[in-house]
Amino acid sequence: MTESTKYVALGRRKESTARVRMEPGDGQITINGRPFEKYFLRETDRIIAKQPLAITESAGKFNVAARLNGGGLTGQAGALRLGIARALLIADSNFKDIFRKNGYLTRDPRMKERKKYGLKGARKRFQWTKR
Repeated sequence: MTESTKYVALGRRKESTARVRMEPGDGQITINGRPFEKYFLRETDRIIAKQPLAITESAGKFNVAARLNGGGLTGQAGALRLGIARALLIADSNFKDIFRKNGYLTRDPRMKERKKYGLKGARKRFQWTKR
C-alpha cells in the first residue's frame, strides 16, 4: 500500500448520497470540509457511520473525506456507512464476509412513496362524510 493510494466509493440511502474518499492516515474523518463530530451531532448517527470502521478495527488506519448531500442527517449517516464499507472493501477484499454478514454492503431500498392523485398524500385520503 503506497502513501498516494486513495479508495473512492459511493453510498446512497433514501435521498442521500455520500461520495467517500479514503486514504491511509491517522483516522481523521471530515464531512463537507467539517469535522465528523461537528457534522453529526446525534450520537446514533455517529455510531451508524463508524460501524464498518469499528467492526474491521481500522478506525485509526484511514483518513476519510466524504461529500454528503441530499436527505436528512440519519439518511446521510446510512449513506456514509455504505460508502465507507465499499471503500474498505476496495482496500481489503477479506472484509467481504464480515460486511455481508452484518448487512453493510446492502443498499437500503426503502424510499419515500410518491403522492397519488385524488389523495392527500401517498395513502392518506381526504376526510369522508356521508352527507
